[in-house]
Amino acid sequence: MGDPRNVAHAKKVTQEKHHKDKHPPKPAGPQPPKKAQIEKTKQAAAGEKPVPKPEAEKPPQPADSTQLEKSLAVLSKLKELEFHSRGNIEKLAELSLTIEEELKQKAFGEAIGTVYAAQNAFQSKILELIGAYETECARLSGSA
Repeated sequence: MGDPRNVAHAKKVTQEKHHKDKHPPKPAGPQPPKKAQIEKTKQAAAGEKPVPKPEAEKPPQPADSTQLEKSLAVLSKLKELEFHSRGNIEKLAELSLTIEEELKQKAFGEAIGTVYAAQNAFQSKILELIGAYETECARLSGSA
């Protein structure tokens, strides 16, 4: 099996491609002004008071879709944490066997058992959180 970091990266890239396929790029709107144009505008406005722009000029974007996108990003990061947690549990189990069986270091075996238990508790909690957050994302996608 490859390096868990490579596997996690490949999974993330695949998810991003899949997400991009679901949401085609938006049609090109007005382009932002170029740097030279901004500098000319600043020089021209140096003697004038800045006029605040009304908020109505901002393109309206549904809050639900923005919230859904951000929530899906958080869910992806939570799943990545869970993936690494699972890997840590496997590594701790291997180390525990090495310390207790091969090296016969019982004192360190108990210490690594404590770390293993803490990681296992984290794994359980993160899985519960992911389940609840998936439910929330499903609710948001239904309202979007």
